[in-house]
Amino acid sequence: MQRIGVFVCHCGTKIAATVDVKKVVEMALHEPGVVHAEDYQYMCSEAGQEKIRAAIQEKNLSGIVVCSCSPRMHETTFRGAAERAGLNPYMVEIANIREHCSWIHKDMEEATEKAVILMRAAVAKVNLNTPLKPGESRVTKRALVIGGGIAGIQTALDIADAGYPVDIVEKTPSIGGRMSQLDKTFPTLDCSACILTPKMVEANAHPNINIYTYSEVEKVSGFVGDFTVDIRKKARSVDMSKCTGCGVCQEKCPSKKTPSEFNRGLNNRSAIYTPFAQAIPNVPVIDREACIKFKTGKCGICSKVCQAGAIDYEQEDEIITEKYGAIVVATGFDMIKLDAYDEYAYSQSKDVITSLELERIMNAAGPTGGHLERLSDGKAPKEIVFIQCVGSRCADSRGKSYCSKICCMYTAKHAMLIRDKYPDVNVTVFYIDVRTPGKNFDEFYRRAVEEYGVNYIKGQVGKVIPKPDGKLLVQGADLLDNKQILKEADMVVLAAAIEPNPDVRKIATMLTASIDTNNFLTEAHAKLRPVESPTAGVFLSGVCQGPKDIPETVSQAGAAAVKAIGLLAKDKLLTNPCTAHSDELLCNGCSQCANVCPYGAITYEEKEVNDHGIREVRRIAVVNDALCQGCGACTVTCPSGAMDLQGFSNRQILAEVDAICR
Repeated sequence: MQRIGVFVCHCGTKIAATVDVKKVVEMALHEPGVVHAEDYQYMCSEAGQEKIRAAIQEKNLSGIVVCSCSPRMHETTFRGAAERAGLNPYMVEIANIREHCSWIHKDMEEATEKAVILMRAAVAKVNLNTPLKPGESRVTKRALVIGGGIAGIQTALDIADAGYPVDIVEKTPSIGGRMSQLDKTFPTLDCSACILTPKMVEANAHPNINIYTYSEVEKVSGFVGDFTVDIRKKARSVDMSKCTGCGVCQEKCPSKKTPSEFNRGLNNRSAIYTPFAQAIPNVPVIDREACIKFKTGKCGICSKVCQAGAIDYEQEDEIITEKYGAIVVATGFDMIKLDAYDEYAYSQSKDVITSLELERIMNAAGPTGGHLERLSDGKAPKEIVFIQCVGSRCADSRGKSYCSKICCMYTAKHAMLIRDKYPDVNVTVFYIDVRTPGKNFDEFYRRAVEEYGVNYIKGQVGKVIPKPDGKLLVQGADLLDNKQILKEADMVVLAAAIEPNPDVRKIATMLTASIDTNNFLTEAHAKLRPVESPTAGVFLSGVCQGPKDIPETVSQAGAAAVKAIGLLAKDKLLTNPCTAHSDELLCNGCSQCANVCPYGAITYEEKEVNDHGIREVRRIAVVNDALCQGCGACTVTCPSGAMDLQGFSNRQILAEVDAICR
């Protein structure tokens, strides 16, 4: 029988306000194996940990139960305290009486009863616990950054500056991401390209950074410190080592009817193209779906005019396999599709545009050369209406329930830029709330109202109606004056919600990373581990984790880099000992456990087994402890009950169930 100590935390008043901790301590002393029980206001504090260490040594405890908050918060803390006292850290169990009791119950009697039950279950498990010893695995001192926007670039630069090699994988022909499409940035109104381009050049020139553009991650296997990644480097049909970036091929290409992705489809590009002037690498790529040569076998003009001989129609995709110790996801965002918001006439009128499309119109390198004009007739608008929260904070299934966070600020930026360059243009903003929580953000919004005379109307727009004369009739409400508004506009700009890059679900599946209902990648802990994924060795950078502006994105990129550097700096890692193992006498080699293992940790081998005196060769499941993450999928799938999980065995779980049902 174990000698168990039970320690109940008050968590200030977070637990004690709803749970009678004294009663939990009293009931713990009646449980089998419990020889010591006490409570303390803050068990995670230095004084609380000292109580645990003293009790382990004085009472010769062989296992402890801490009734406190979630193990995600302080399991490592209490395991460390136990280990310093000479107790195996895997003889520690956490009974979560905060999140599972005090936070969800209002009645003290009910919450206390549940806390006692959870304590009882944890004690039952500790009685069957055995000391576990973690193994070791090596660390590959190389990092992978998925995504080449400002988040990915900053993360890569920080890791590379620390002396570690980094690979950036970007699916488009150039790094730069969404920031490269912007004209100015808030709250300073400085040029986006002037900030981003030096970063792009620095990343391209850095000796520790290797950039794979027009490439995608195809497959990820392995575990923290030793990932194996297959990267598909798609055929550009242009030899990057020969191309000089002269641009003659793009000028002479006869196929110029493909909508430009970089300019959000507002103009067309050629079949062989460079996304934008400052693109890195400054090497064009042939869009094989638009290229006449690939569609009909004719043309080939780009090859004829290329003096460097860089055009290579025979080029094929290449699979590059590389090992990495850490992976950073920086896949960025996109705007939501507005098909479900036809009341704003986005699909009916060229003069109803999104905010990102306005960025391209106002950019000197954009489709209109930086001139603010209506796309329908090229005329300068005199009345512009901005509509906020299109798809954000949406109560129905058409849009997103969350606030996109950046819309209020970039709308104020757009309004100020328009009023500054075109003082005769009237700008009206329909808004639900103005949210400006960042440093100097509210002052920025106030400038738009007070200095630039932007008309802000608190109210929603119900409909935008295109009129025969080309005008747009905006039907809205002024909630402060309690009246309906009918306003004619020459141009309507929709502040559409942002959402994670559509590829993030595929990336999350490959990395076995968690995503929320909105497809944002989930951090390991919102407060304590905000840039780490629950999957060890995978870190989050930028908007893939949630809506944020450029300063916040760069901050998170630096934080993700530091976490990755901390991992790469280690020569070896301790592996999780709570891994699966197979009972050779019960295993029938059916392969069902291998089929469900998300980490590829289970293989099979032919092995001689002595089954009660009968020797025979059987096909037996073998678990790679370094790959296994202890998820338990194999244990519930195994039809013969041969698979079990160390630290969470079937006996231990059933003992917990029996204790709960007592």
